[in-house]
Amino acid sequence: MSSLTFPRQHRLLRRPDFLACYERGRRYHSRNFILFALPNGNPDGVWRAGFAVSKKVGCAVRRNRTKRLLREFFRLHQDVINANVDFVVVPKRHVNPLQLTFQTVRDELLPQLTRALKASGASSKSSSRQH
Repeated sequence: MSSLTFPRQHRLLRRPDFLACYERGRRYHSRNFILFALPNGNPDGVWRAGFAVSKKVGCAVRRNRTKRLLREFFRLHQDVINANVDFVVVPKRHVNPLQLTFQTVRDELLPQLTRALKASGASSKSSSRQH
């Protein structure tokens, strides 16, 4: 069962970590998002997720809504991720946060997350699980 929180150990916070994902990570595209995935070499098997939502997405309210939806996706699917991989999710410019729903985020990111985990050598525990 998933934890009710998105723990600090699963957050990607430092700029060099984001830059490493951009430069050396693999890209997975969906309609509204780009997912960068990079094995982090952490021996603890801890995955981390970061979100880069620029001002091109909109004002602070819209950026924060987008980040809340992305955090919720990773919080609810943390039991699916069983690899030490860093993820960075970047919304595309045309995304409209006011029309973005959790269902849309899940439908777009879950297949990309599964592909990223398979490419990193780990298989998802239950990639077809519905929340």
